[in-house]
Amino acid sequence: MAAAAAILVALVGMVGSLDTAASPALQIGQPAPDFTAQDSKGTQVQLSQYHGKTVVLEWTNADCPFTRKHYDSGNMQSVQALAQRDGAIWLTIISSAPGKQGYVNGPAADVLTQSRHAAPTAVLLDPSGSLGRLYGAKTTPHMFVVDKNGALQYMGGMDSMATVEVSDIPKAEPYLKQAMLAVEQGKAPPHALTKPYGCSIKY
Repeated sequence: MAAAAAILVALVGMVGSLDTAASPALQIGQPAPDFTAQDSKGTQVQLSQYHGKTVVLEWTNADCPFTRKHYDSGNMQSVQALAQRDGAIWLTIISSAPGKQGYVNGPAADVLTQSRHAAPTAVLLDPSGSLGRLYGAKTTPHMFVVDKNGALQYMGGMDSMATVEVSDIPKAEPYLKQAMLAVEQGKAPPHALTKPYGCSIKY
């Protein structure tokens, strides 16, 4: 019975993974769309201000079981730590609309970051969904990597196994981690475009 319930949760949550990986306007190797957004502390953050650094964009929803898989296991935090070590910028983005699953205001976002022991550079609030739609973000998580010249070099899933099982993380190919490390070294990711999986973003 529990197994059946888990499968149902997975199927419902994966709605977003059935769509195309990203907006047709986004192309690997082309400039990532610039944007300005307010972070959880009320500061305006612009993508172009990080020119010269690798930037990771992570769409999140703390109530999504696919997101919890990577946070409860410490997997997401470990990749964030690698980014921090190498001087990369990590922007966590919350595009859930007010009243929908995953929505939080600034103070609640900061409490969430602390409780998850997460280490993003900033948490960006996107309650209108405009930033999410600009990037064609479909799921939580949905990951993007921008190189130091502002070009998009990766978009897709956190890894290769579209499940909610923590035990699958060591078996999966870590697409985002591979891409981030490659881009930081000035190399092309082994997989530049993959299919994201997770809960559909609650626009």
